[in-house]
Amino acid sequence: MSNSILMQYLGFESKNRGREYAFQVRYAAEDVRDFTLTIADDAFTSHRIRYQDAPDVCSLKLKRELVANSDLPSHTNFPITDTELEEYRAGHATKSTNRLYTPKPREEY
Repeated sequence: MSNSILMQYLGFESKNRGREYAFQVRYAAEDVRDFTLTIADDAFTSHRIRYQDAPDVCSLKLKRELVANSDLPSHTNFPITDTELEEYRAGHATKSTNRLYTPKPREEY
């Protein structure tokens, strides 16, 4: 993947098989390609991924795919696997010590 490309997140659509996240990759003015990445609905309902993290998961996968093969044709769809979701969660886990607010125990009267 060269430094001169631009990757833009365009949004998502809910489909029967899950959410499809759309991206546009511009290599040059005359070379623009569209890609979609799909996350199954049960990944959200089973809490393996948060809705707000999905575009980031998809952009990371698309970057990996483009690095591996810069000649990918437009309109290629990539499914996000359970393994990729777990790797994302492991790499983005929050520490409980970073909480901004820790509730105090209730006092009993």
